[in-house]
Amino acid sequence: MSERFSRLAAAMDRLYEFDREPVTPDKLQSGAKFAGLFAGEHVAATEFVIGAFFVLHGVGARDLLWGLLIGNLLAVLSWTFICAPIAVRTRLTLYWYLRKIAGPGVTFLCNIANAFLYCVLAGAMISVSATAAGLLVGIPVPKLGTVLPSSLGWVLICLVLGAAFTTVAILGFAKLSRFAEIASPWIFVVFIAGALAMLPRLGVRPDLGNIWEVATTKIWNGVAAAGQEKFGFWHVLFFAWFCNLAMHVGLSDMAIFRYARKWTYGFFSAFGMYPGHMLAWIASGVMVAAVGREMHPGLMASEAVGIAGIAGVLLAGWTTANPTLYRAGLALQTITPGWPRWKITLLAGAATTVLACFPVFFLKLLDYVAIYGLVLMPIGAIVFAEHWIFPLLGLEQYRAEKEGWTFNGAALAVWLGTLAVAFVLPLHLYFRWLPCWFVAVLAYTGLMAVRRPR
Repeated sequence: MSERFSRLAAAMDRLYEFDREPVTPDKLQSGAKFAGLFAGEHVAATEFVIGAFFVLHGVGARDLLWGLLIGNLLAVLSWTFICAPIAVRTRLTLYWYLRKIAGPGVTFLCNIANAFLYCVLAGAMISVSATAAGLLVGIPVPKLGTVLPSSLGWVLICLVLGAAFTTVAILGFAKLSRFAEIASPWIFVVFIAGALAMLPRLGVRPDLGNIWEVATTKIWNGVAAAGQEKFGFWHVLFFAWFCNLAMHVGLSDMAIFRYARKWTYGFFSAFGMYPGHMLAWIASGVMVAAVGREMHPGLMASEAVGIAGIAGVLLAGWTTANPTLYRAGLALQTITPGWPRWKITLLAGAATTVLACFPVFFLKLLDYVAIYGLVLMPIGAIVFAEHWIFPLLGLEQYRAEKEGWTFNGAALAVWLGTLAVAFVLPLHLYFRWLPCWFVAVLAYTGLMAVRRPR
């Protein structure tokens, strides 16, 4: 038995993902891989929750459409002009590039935070998939406001799904993109078919002649549910933009784009934003309105298209959790340099599965996503400043690496200071990240200019 496990471990060790080195030219991937990966990750379980919450928060139909159009465009441009160029130039993950800039001490702290936040996000996606699996075996879904696991059955479903999701994440980038290419078209069909199937229940005529009237009076009618804050155009725009803030402005998707042939592959993020963060959010809004505004992704999909809907929710959670766990494993890799990536991803998957048992993470998903992006955003600002602004100003780059600093004090001060500013800023949570990004860039550049060698 021990010999069998040794052979398995050796095979897993060969799943090398350039964890600490630049990706070599022979391993670069085609644009189709990125289109499939973005479509798979962003036509996903989060969409069942986020689109439904816009309805519960009383967003008007016109505000929703314009907010999603503009906000998702800004997200695509952030991937294309901020994240992808740095990734293609360095061919490194954020975690190993940050080590050159901020030193191993700051990188350690960042990666602990990064990995934990990724595990929470992946856990929320397992929870969403569990709402569908629970329908098959009669396990009730936790109600809004629930924090702790609601039943033993809920816990068991989360454990089984977590084990399956972790297995695919361990297999690496190529397997992730292949899985996404296969699953994402099916998931997208479930969203669209589900919305179309629910329109008659809401009173839409077969000729669709009254669809706008129904949309503005029965779906996005501007009336927030009890206990939910009222949202408008700017909330939708900023949420669509920062929904993946840690990935684009925060630069975590350097882990993905280091495999890109060109920085313009950042535009392939549109394959996730518009089918996923626009059409799928709209479709899930239709479905939640048709089930009496009950936050239950599995029920929404199954009421619309039956067993196909349940399968769609399961796969949607899977395609989101997989790349998120992959990123979590890469984040932890820098603080456990003697461990192969598969072991780290297995550890992250185990932690994620435990977190998935707590429904609070998917029932408070909108606020969690905002906080998650805000925490990691200053790190992306620091790297952006050192990579692009320092050469323009004649400031020396990578002093932490050259001078052997364990902690780049300026980087740590800017990270913590920016978060302190964000905490006291008198703006809505969704709006705080943008001014704070400029604060971080200017503060880090200024501090490092003062510390320049004489």
